[in-house]
Amino acid sequence: MWGDIAIAFLLACITSFVVTPYTIKLAKKVGAIDMPEDRRINKKPMPRIGGIAVIVGFIVSAAYLIITMSIEGKLDLNDSENYKFKLIGFLVGIIFLGIFALLDDIKSLKPIQKLIAQIIAAVIIYTFGIRIEDISGLILPEPISFILTVGWIVGITNAINLIDGLDGLSSGITLISCIFLLLIFATNDSPIISIILITSLAGTILGFLPYNANPAKTFIGDIGAQFLGFSLSVIAILGVAKTVTALVLIAPVLILGLPIFDTLFAIIRRLIKGRSLKAVFNADRGHLHHRIMKKGYTQKQAVYILYSISATIGLFTVILINDGIWKALSLVLITSVILAIGNKEIRKYNKEMLKENKKREMLLKERNEK
Repeated sequence: MWGDIAIAFLLACITSFVVTPYTIKLAKKVGAIDMPEDRRINKKPMPRIGGIAVIVGFIVSAAYLIITMSIEGKLDLNDSENYKFKLIGFLVGIIFLGIFALLDDIKSLKPIQKLIAQIIAAVIIYTFGIRIEDISGLILPEPISFILTVGWIVGITNAINLIDGLDGLSSGITLISCIFLLLIFATNDSPIISIILITSLAGTILGFLPYNANPAKTFIGDIGAQFLGFSLSVIAILGVAKTVTALVLIAPVLILGLPIFDTLFAIIRRLIKGRSLKAVFNADRGHLHHRIMKKGYTQKQAVYILYSISATIGLFTVILINDGIWKALSLVLITSVILAIGNKEIRKYNKEMLKENKKREMLLKERNEK
């Protein structure tokens, strides 16, 4: 199995790395350019459909492994779970959502139009049999299963999309989530198909990150961020399909805790501020990454801080499932103390650097005037 995992990871990584430069050229031709504005972090026009390369890398890798493993007899797509039908539904959902997300990157759709597209994509997934229908042996009534499945998929799709505010942030956090989900899937008898898919997703993100990390050469765009959230949510459902442990069932929720919290906080904040449901769709600068940067951190430092928090949550989840609550809590406590100590020193360092940069600017200005 580990050989197949390595192949899935490398193939996805290489494919997305090679395809990304072509998406940069395509973005310029179709006008998918992110322009600087008050709410944006970027200071120059930036191509924003790099997510196409991420999707291509994922599909190429997953398709190759699924076909070869089926031929070798390692994977049975016609078993009682009917994975062939489910995978077709997953692909249809990706294509449908991808079309609308690409339109948004090129022409900018209204928030309600994007939400409707996400709901339809989630309904497609449910229709093709990928559902939350069993919680620790308790079979859920179909209406509840439908609401939970659609709500989970739409919620995680938006959570990853909303946190996509800094270079490499959404892609990096998704990569971290993929790694910890892979660990949980591989150690808790999850279906092999979920392991293949989560590995392909991790690989394609890693291949894209060199172009997306600060300073970015391209953005992942709505097409990429929505694909990441959509895929994570669907693979999480597939990954816990055969598990019976309650902790394993909530593992995806814990691992994705950072974007989930940021999204819930954004909804509450906007409702209080706008006092209407329409206000939920109004963009603002109150996300976690905005708040961290307001504290004096640079864009890179803000991203690394959020990476660290996401990794800590992921590690907490793995330890919680395998070793219990006390060991997991002790990890969080130690990490929190380290971050608190580092917070003071990093902010002090940033202030000193800012003063030095201002002095250099003044000296250069004086020299130019002379």
